Amino acid sequence: MTVGRTTTTPPRSRGGAVLIGALVVDSIGNGLFLPLGLIFFTRVTDVPLALVGVLLSVANLMQLPVPLVAGALADRFGARPLVVLAQVLHAAGYLAAGLVTGPAGILVAAVLTALGVRFFWSTIFTLIADYVDGRPGTTSRDYWYGWASMSRTAGLGIGGVLTGIVIASPGTDADVFRMIAFGAAACFAVAAVVIAVAVRAPGGTAHGTATLAGYRELLRDRPYLGLIGVNAVFALSTIMLALALPTVVVIQLDAPAWLVSGILVGNTVVVSLVTAPVVLRLRPYRRTRVLAVAALLWASWSVPLAVLRPGQSWWVVPVLAGATVLYTAASVVHAPVSAGLAAAAAPLATRGRYLATFQYSFTLAEIVGPGFFTTLFAIRHGLPWLALAALNGLAVVALLALERRLPAPALRDG
Repeated sequence: MTVGRTTTTPPRSRGGAVLIGALVVDSIGNGLFLPLGLIFFTRVTDVPLALVGVLLSVANLMQLPVPLVAGALADRFGARPLVVLAQVLHAAGYLAAGLVTGPAGILVAAVLTALGVRFFWSTIFTLIADYVDGRPGTTSRDYWYGWASMSRTAGLGIGGVLTGIVIASPGTDADVFRMIAFGAAACFAVAAVVIAVAVRAPGGTAHGTATLAGYRELLRDRPYLGLIGVNAVFALSTIMLALALPTVVVIQLDAPAWLVSGILVGNTVVVSLVTAPVVLRLRPYRRTRVLAVAALLWASWSVPLAVLRPGQSWWVVPVLAGATVLYTAASVVHAPVSAGLAAAAAPLATRGRYLATFQYSFTLAEIVGPGFFTTLFAIRHGLPWLALAALNGLAVVALLALERRLPAPALRDG
């Protein structure tokens, strides 16, 4: 008598195109609200700007523990439910922003949005990695990260343009600002439903349990901690264009403000169009070497900004444009390749925890960035750029040293 064997078909992924589309919708929601910044709450309430800033800072502090919890939950239950949760929190935050009337409402809206932001970034890369694992064949993980970067950049650009058009007319009142918040909330609600219904990716129970114990392994993983530290320099470089360029153009160079918009729009268009194809061509090369080239490009971008002076408009525009090409090229390869390296260097059983902790490199950059730039800029206008170039040079040295200690299979995509 022959006893038959029961075979279990491994779970398969589906809905990749839907996921990318949902990320576009999600980013349109962010893009709608992003140009308003602090101004939104001063337009829809009578709360002073200084108090608004304090409330937003308090809200941002509350998101700091989120990656630790989100990573453990992603390993236990899979990343998809947490990405959906992030979209729901975003939607609730923007809905609350549209209804806010005073300080308490601002704090609630800001906390919900901040939690949504951190849950999203702590789990989206794990979801994409899980999705790629469940696809047949040898799909490039970096390629999918490239598509995610393109979709989010495109969505941010679309949302920003829409808001710019809406608020460009004189006499824009508070009701218009509230409608923008409601529109952003609707985008996130749609993204949440679409991902929940149409996207599937293996992951969860096979990866471990929902405890913080797995972080002890990470704390002993010196090469991975080094990778997080190096990426903090890269993350600082990525935020400096939007953070510092308006100050450089208007104060340092005394140039027209439209130049800032032109540079930022150009960067957005290029990133949203070429990231995935470029990353696919880089597949034969070591990820660490690609990131080292990105660091050198950021260093090369920083140097011209350090030497530009006012009263030289005939060469300021071409130099800024040429320098921004270097920044854009670095950004195109950094986002997907760094995510791919972080995912590949993480043990499968604790990948959620590892990738969530990797996001602290961006959190650190967001905390340090404004003070880094303004303090050095006040001493000498070119100093922050020279310091950034030096940091990227040191990051190259550190990255090449880490290359020998990171898992060999993680160094290449595929």
